[in-house]
Amino acid sequence: MYICTVMNDSHVLQLACAPLPIVRIGFIGLGNRGMATLRRYLVIDGVEITALCDITQEHLGEAAALLQADGRYSPALLGESDGWMQMCHRDDIDLIYICTDWLTHAPMACYAMEQGKHVAIEVPAATTVAECWQLVDTAERTRRHCFMLENCCYDTFHQATLTMAERGLLGTLTHLEGAYIHDLRDKYDADGPKGWMSRLCGQHKGNPYPTHGIGPVCQLLKIHRGDRLDYLVSMTPATDVPHDVCVNNTLIRTVKGKTILLQYDVTTPRPYSRMQTVCGTRGFVQKYPRRCIMLDGQEPVKGDAVEPIIAQYTQPHIARIQEEGYRLGVPNIMNYTMDRRLIQCLREGLPLDMDVYDAAEWSCIAELSEQSAQGGGVPVKIPDFTRGRGKGDDLEC
Repeated sequence: MYICTVMNDSHVLQLACAPLPIVRIGFIGLGNRGMATLRRYLVIDGVEITALCDITQEHLGEAAALLQADGRYSPALLGESDGWMQMCHRDDIDLIYICTDWLTHAPMACYAMEQGKHVAIEVPAATTVAECWQLVDTAERTRRHCFMLENCCYDTFHQATLTMAERGLLGTLTHLEGAYIHDLRDKYDADGPKGWMSRLCGQHKGNPYPTHGIGPVCQLLKIHRGDRLDYLVSMTPATDVPHDVCVNNTLIRTVKGKTILLQYDVTTPRPYSRMQTVCGTRGFVQKYPRRCIMLDGQEPVKGDAVEPIIAQYTQPHIARIQEEGYRLGVPNIMNYTMDRRLIQCLREGLPLDMDVYDAAEWSCIAELSEQSAQGGGVPVKIPDFTRGRGKGDDLEC
């Protein structure tokens, strides 16, 4: 990972806070994602689950039963509509973990940081540019961590690609592609009680869910660590079907002239893909539809033959966590690696792998892609959420 020492403490680039020997956590939102996260944290050392919050009593009861069966926790249970606010005021919590619907992410995170809590937010961290700025301003003012839970940045293939790029094996990166392509038509329940996500996607005219695709790309390009996103153009196809076809293509240019193709498609029968395509002057790497690594002077490596290369270049601290997850039999290694690494950084007082500027840069694509698409594909500028500080000039590396 890219580690620097910040020379100017007016921002939260590479923010490091006091180590937390035990990270005391409050969970907000105990639906499908929240319960899966809670189960994951039962096998992560160095944490204490202090409080649980959900307005659905069935969810709260299921979560409480899970912890009771584990035998280690007796958390406070908050089921009132303002229970999440009560949680933020508790003095026995260090980290607020937010697994609610998108529209509540930013307001809850800002409120929690104002009460002195670190926050971890499910994706996207915000739905508007204004909310992105609120997250940045609040994190800078309170000097609390604001970590967006983008698990695709802990994909094994991506982690190895990061190392290859940092070692110069791919040469100068020129063009990258990322996506969220996932046929969710059988889950398109816009009228049901769990249909908030499909409703929001159906109403959106751009890419409402950009972070899985853009996150790994931005890490490779060191966005706000020497380069930044400049502007985008976006197009969404017209449709005459009963609900909107959620398909979008967005092209992004960085200040240094790199290009990014970002795709989103959840309502057509395309095979699952996050693309994860990296083009460099000396190499090419792609995960979907079939893994492929091509380096100058070497024969192309494809399919299962890629595995030894991935193992060779996965960074040691990430590989150790992944091996631990495999030993424990966790169902999703990306999620486990993300959470285990977050807790490690908090316990050791390290800067997090992803900061509030990442959360803002990746999440703002939702509103900006819609603006461009509704304008017929007009260019739309992307804000510099670091206010000029992320160019590398004020960082001693």
